[in-house]
Amino acid sequence: MSKLVTFQVRGYRSLKEIEIRFRSMNILIGANGAGKSNLISFFKMMNELMAGRLQKHIALTGHATANLHFGPKVTPQLEAKLIFDLDNGTDTYDMRLFHAAGDTLIFAEENLSFHRTGYTHPRTTTLGTGHKETLIGDAAFDNRDTTARTLRYMLNRCRVFHFHDTSPTARVRQHCYIGDDRWLMPDAANLAAVLYRLKLQSEGIYRQIVATIRRIAPFFDDFDLEPTGAGDNNIILNWRHRESDLIFGPHQLSDGTLRAMCLISLLMQPADQLPLLIVVDEPELGLHPYALNVVASLFQAASLHVQILISTQSSAFLDSFDADDVVVVERDGEASRFVRPDGERLREWLEDYTIGEVWDRNIIGGGPH
Repeated sequence: MSKLVTFQVRGYRSLKEIEIRFRSMNILIGANGAGKSNLISFFKMMNELMAGRLQKHIALTGHATANLHFGPKVTPQLEAKLIFDLDNGTDTYDMRLFHAAGDTLIFAEENLSFHRTGYTHPRTTTLGTGHKETLIGDAAFDNRDTTARTLRYMLNRCRVFHFHDTSPTARVRQHCYIGDDRWLMPDAANLAAVLYRLKLQSEGIYRQIVATIRRIAPFFDDFDLEPTGAGDNNIILNWRHRESDLIFGPHQLSDGTLRAMCLISLLMQPADQLPLLIVVDEPELGLHPYALNVVASLFQAASLHVQILISTQSSAFLDSFDADDVVVVERDGEASRFVRPDGERLREWLEDYTIGEVWDRNIIGGGPH
């Protein structure tokens, strides 16, 4: 399985200089303001970068000043390196963005490299300097660069999902285009289309999703997914109640139930349709403790096939995972520090306490100061 093994970044918000070795499961814990969300937001920036929307993203997130560590006078550039482990070697994407006129960021460097197992030197492709958006797509398609194609695919499959917006105007509660069903969107706006495809093409998976939703919402019977609109091009997340013949709409789902539906549908997709890295910020939001346990078990199951990066504030949720999965985030001065707990030191504590209780007691750090 291809996987992200090393992540390095310098100069991004509170991430002054960090390096994280990624595992299959990575659970970020720490006090408010420690920097957990900044790591999540970096991967969101990478999603936008790979979609050709870096400049728009920078403008919408406070321009370069808000994204550079203490602004451009202190930190004039941002550097990042992502190293992926492959069956036959390692692929590396590294970039350096510098502050430019208009309070934006443009590429000072963008490099791709492939280091084949057993070879001394990597093969490197330099994509130039001064461009505003990534050129990895050009390298992948114009030059037929195998490394560029592989890295482009893997970077595109490191996906951030954020299901917090369940307001009446949230896109997941609206109609969506039925043909937009290949990948689940970051805000689950196309959940109805994805579920409809699974019902038609992978009915066993669809039935498992429905059965799991019933475990946390006993009133739920099934979705009622039917194409509507001109040419049957639209679909909405209608559903049925176990005690009624009426069809209910997505606006008649509670926030917690809808978030649980999004998480369950994301994590129970066929393994070959899952992203390479699933990134979720505070999945516990609005979930009942029983639902939280169900979702935690689904994260564990998904981690057998893909990598998981979660940020959480819930010690109860943390109890579902191993101490080796944990990354403690703390402030070191005005910079974030990411460390894994000392397993030897924890062993005696874990004989009497859960990992969540150990965190609550501030044994591993990551608590408020």
